[in-house]
Amino acid sequence: MNIEFIPISKPSITDREIAYITDAAKSGWVSSLGEYINKFECNYAIYCGTKYALTTSNGTTALHLALLSIGLNPNDEVIIPDLTFIATANAVSYTGAKCVQVDIDKNTLCIDPEKIKKAITNKTKAIIAVHLYGHPADMDEINKIAKEFNLYVIEDAAEAHGATINNKKVGGLSDVGIFSLYGNKIITSGEGGIITTNNKKLYDKMKLLRDHAMSKKKRYWHTEIGYNYRMTNIQAALGLAQLERIDNIILKKRMIFEWYCNGLKNDSRIKLNYEKKDCKNVYWMVCVEINKYTYKRRNALIKNLALKGIETRPFFYPISDMPMYKSSKKVISQRASSHGINLPSFFDINEQQVKYVCDELIKAI
Repeated sequence: MNIEFIPISKPSITDREIAYITDAAKSGWVSSLGEYINKFECNYAIYCGTKYALTTSNGTTALHLALLSIGLNPNDEVIIPDLTFIATANAVSYTGAKCVQVDIDKNTLCIDPEKIKKAITNKTKAIIAVHLYGHPADMDEINKIAKEFNLYVIEDAAEAHGATINNKKVGGLSDVGIFSLYGNKIITSGEGGIITTNNKKLYDKMKLLRDHAMSKKKRYWHTEIGYNYRMTNIQAALGLAQLERIDNIILKKRMIFEWYCNGLKNDSRIKLNYEKKDCKNVYWMVCVEINKYTYKRRNALIKNLALKGIETRPFFYPISDMPMYKSSKKVISQRASSHGINLPSFFDINEQQVKYVCDELIKAI
């Protein structure tokens, strides 16, 4: 029997994206200069409600630039959530600073503000709030803590384009916000990232470092070590076309989640994504936590679903489990990681496919 393959994710590319990419290619401006770079940055800042936006080569380099702009030193500490993609921790390490992992909220899966307070020392310089899987972190409480202890706050919104708190979009709720534009994100430029901020000083610093720290007044003159973290005009053309469709993409993401709710609501063993009051979750990934599952059972479930043509992926492993960041185990992040999987939720998935995934998931459990 032929089984239709249902991938975990794939980008939605329409005639609009193809037209913009073609136009960028025909213009001859195919590298890091061109009108699509300027348009994309300008429109993304408007979308997030910030004064500035800066494109980068990917989300990790965006986070690295953000951390460099606040002047981290090797003796500084940055507080991060224990459950996140490794880039959050690695970007801190690139600066020579130390990342300090804290546990997460059991519902939102984002960093727990109460744990942040307990982790602050006289070396703490910043907090990275990750909006995991599309749900915003508790920015009100995080910003209060930051103000009390005079800390910077960086939003790692790599997975949360368009998510809101009290109708205000993530990326504009802190000193700096960063987004990934990888092929599986809410919107994509293929590879790429983008930074948002209202702080001109930080923006100017990041823009300088993005282009090898080349002097504005004296071409090919450099007074500090910089980086080649630029996006191409062709990538920006793709990103701009995607941005013009983002409201429709998020609407479909939320519809897909409702289909999963309908298919799984009667199984008490399954916990789906949470949405906190006054927040808008964009459901980058549909998350399923299965009660009392272990890593072993979770991995077996993923293999069984693959035999049915359903691609899934495990939750991230806790940062505190990684050999280079080994530290005390965080109870909630360990639990969520061990029994969590992500289900297919790409833009073009249909209700019948979601029903099939739900039925096979329940059988497999």
